[in-house]
Amino acid sequence: MGWLKQMIGLERDGIETKDIMPWRGDYLSTENGNNFVTNQVTVANARDFMASGGKGAISHSATWACVNLIAGTISTLPLQIHQRVGDIKRVARDHPLYWVLHDSPNYDQSAVDFWEFIAASIELQGNAYARIRRGVAGDIIALEPIRPDVVKAKRNDAGDIEYRWTVGGKETTGQEPDILHIRGPLGDALSGLSTLSTCRSAFDAAIAADSAAETIFSNGVRPSGILSTDPSISLTPEQRAQFETLLLDKFRGALNAGRPMLLDRGMKWQQLDMSPEDAQMLETRGWGVEEIARIFGVPAHMIGHTAKNTSWGTGIEQQTLGFVKFSLRRRIKRIEQALEKQLLTRADRDNGISIEFNLEG
Repeated sequence: MGWLKQMIGLERDGIETKDIMPWRGDYLSTENGNNFVTNQVTVANARDFMASGGKGAISHSATWACVNLIAGTISTLPLQIHQRVGDIKRVARDHPLYWVLHDSPNYDQSAVDFWEFIAASIELQGNAYARIRRGVAGDIIALEPIRPDVVKAKRNDAGDIEYRWTVGGKETTGQEPDILHIRGPLGDALSGLSTLSTCRSAFDAAIAADSAAETIFSNGVRPSGILSTDPSISLTPEQRAQFETLLLDKFRGALNAGRPMLLDRGMKWQQLDMSPEDAQMLETRGWGVEEIARIFGVPAHMIGHTAKNTSWGTGIEQQTLGFVKFSLRRRIKRIEQALEKQLLTRADRDNGISIEFNLEG
């Protein structure tokens, strides 16, 4: 059980603790101030440093929702191989690539698993990679995904693109014909642009607002009201405990909302409203959600943010159709053209073979 506690940070060097977290290759305590004396590092510095990386951005609920929506939608659309003969277009189930693209790209993953990973890689890192495995006859028999954050692409002396990546301490090199490379938007032959890097300031701002709200609501006192007595009345500890128990038993929970409260001994109840600072914090967090949705081209209502939006009727329908037409379609077309360019042979193209997602799916 010790290895599990060490993995999730509950134990280090045999000592069980709950406040240890990684920091620049070592560990620090977020609760023991002595850990920060030498380099003048504060708890806020440490947490902000960790949150500003890619893992911090994907952990933001709006980023996760956008990527999950786009990648999940693309991965569940049937990817089919078609053959056009004259004016007739049919599904070419007999093509060697059909099983790989439509059903099982590799031994470990289903088609949904594989294409969800590919689509998410394009959204976050601007690139998606997969190693092309061929059979004895030269036909493609598998596509094995590669983490995009560990791949480096460059041109060699012959002018061909060469890919290098390291996993588990082992460096691997792949040549252009053996690597499927789907580039994201606004890139070049070597790489697409990473959304996480290009729009980092927007992600950092949203993460900072969430971090500030978490600090306020976890450390601050936010009672719903104040129960007070006249200054001339002094309550004993037993009486205080009795009043607290009464409040919790009779007035806590949704079922007791609106229940009349009987007060004696000159006690008064003062309702506390949300402060302007708290309201502004909530507004800032909402703006962060809208900003991230704008980056990914996703209507805010599709990730559960309906503020300033109609939440029913034709308004929602038109926004959803706009998402399919202007955001989803160009992503799908990018994948389709990359697959046709890199996986189909000249003979396939001459025979009218094409690769298309079925949007009706």
